[in-house]
Amino acid sequence: MDSFELNKIMGAVLGTCLVLLTLNMTAGALFAPHAPEKPGYEIAVPEAPAAGEQPPAAQEVPIAQLMAKADAKRGEAAVKVCQTCHTFEKGGPNRVGPNLYGVLGGPKGHIPSFNYSAAMKKEAGAHWDYESLNAFLRNPRAALPGTTMGYAGVTRDSQRADIIAYINANSDKPLPAPQAAEAAPEGAQEAPKPQ
Repeated sequence: MDSFELNKIMGAVLGTCLVLLTLNMTAGALFAPHAPEKPGYEIAVPEAPAAGEQPPAAQEVPIAQLMAKADAKRGEAAVKVCQTCHTFEKGGPNRVGPNLYGVLGGPKGHIPSFNYSAAMKKEAGAHWDYESLNAFLRNPRAALPGTTMGYAGVTRDSQRADIIAYINANSDKPLPAPQAAEAAPEGAQEAPKPQ
């Protein structure tokens, strides 16, 4: 290779470096970062209530009101997450959790061959009703301390009601829905009838 070829190669490398340097300087001028006025992130922490003062509790919606709007079809879609541990069809197998066919209105610990937690075995003889199933689905560990159910619970009221409606539909003897009189919130008056 002669010196003329070597000069062309070195010139191309030098030219490329100059173009890259120019582009870098131009981009740095166009997209220069601006320093924040106050460094760091602001973390919003709610104020703790004064000593002895209780924070206002979220008002719990009565189960009768929730069940008045519940839909078993939506519940069927909502239980997809439950189907990793439970089955819902009649005579279905137990998985990590028991089969839940006919559980609403039935006794707690309803499958004798299933190895329930000690907390659930203590509940044997009690029956699942709308209120107890709603509380258990909202927060299993708070409703039944010592349960081995690892699911955190269903926080959305309407979704929980839909699941309960689906569970109730999967039964030989579905429970009647809670009475409409129970569905009216306390202190609510009946709407006047049009004349």
